[in-house]
Amino acid sequence: MGFMRTDSDESFIFPEQYLEERSLRLESKQGPLLIAGCACGSYMAEEVVEEYERMLAQTGESEQLLFLKDVDREFTDTETLVRLEHHVGGADVFLFQSLLAPEHGYQANNNYLTLLIAARTFREHGAHRITAVLPYLTYARQDKPTKFQREPTTAKLMADLARSSGIDRVIAWNPHSTQIHGFYADLPVNMLDPLTMFNDEFADFRGRDDVIAIAPDAGATKMIQHFSREMDVNSAIASKHRPQTEQATITDIIGDFRGKKTAIVLDDMVASAKTVIELIKELVDKKGIEEVYMAASHNLCLPGTRERLEMLHREYNLKRLVVTNSIPQTDEFTSLPFFHVRSLAPVFCHTINRVHYDRSVSEVFRSR
Repeated sequence: MGFMRTDSDESFIFPEQYLEERSLRLESKQGPLLIAGCACGSYMAEEVVEEYERMLAQTGESEQLLFLKDVDREFTDTETLVRLEHHVGGADVFLFQSLLAPEHGYQANNNYLTLLIAARTFREHGAHRITAVLPYLTYARQDKPTKFQREPTTAKLMADLARSSGIDRVIAWNPHSTQIHGFYADLPVNMLDPLTMFNDEFADFRGRDDVIAIAPDAGATKMIQHFSREMDVNSAIASKHRPQTEQATITDIIGDFRGKKTAIVLDDMVASAKTVIELIKELVDKKGIEEVYMAASHNLCLPGTRERLEMLHREYNLKRLVVTNSIPQTDEFTSLPFFHVRSLAPVFCHTINRVHYDRSVSEVFRSR
């Protein structure tokens, strides 16, 4: 819970508090709270329910919190069936889905379709509001066609499909592109920011003259600028070139490396880790960096990545890599001694609580 406000009484709305403030019945005007999980998303939904109930228990109060787990199943012909085992009329539904699930064979397309079918099911059976909670938002990297290539803006298509299925709101953890927000037009979208998590994770490095924070590409520039100001350390930005799809080379790293021995690399995701290898080799071989620490919002758990990370740890002193469980992490990664996973359950719990009671989601995070 280190990346949220420590004063839970200010950021978490308790039923009796809401009753006192509004002089209403003990419920949100959106209807009773219902948390649901598709089969691939129930791992996170369960953690959030446990966290929500723990927060409620702090005051000795109780709230009717309905949880529907694994709402989908598959016919023998591979078609998806969603069946609800409880009346959902008038409910404020928060529907979890992991759109990328390594242990289920990835299947991003199938998982997205399952989300849409589940949302339509809740809509047809009278749910008052349906919020899709997506720890990792797939297709966010396809937010625009590649220059000089005949490609669609697939992220916009996915937003259109979400709206058509009956989804009223989207909560996502650090999507690859902030441009995604505009694709949902009339739907509220909460893109949860990882900056506070990064600040908390590397608090011990604050103010050190030998530390430099690294943005692996131009897209991470604003993030690294905010981080370096908060941490009172210098920053640098890498220039990246993509000769072809899913390949990248580091062409330059812009920054003052005089006296710098420790690098903190922040990124939105670890995919193949090939770009990370290029970057860290450049930092160690040419910039004089002796230790590397890294944090990313998502680890895609792609084949071959583990071996590359092990090589960086063994040969280039990658001391620690921190990711979240936005994608359920596999044993081959969690068994690495330098690999650490932070749970997003607390931040999703508080976000859902504040959305349910019509409060500002920004209060979940520390001011900056």
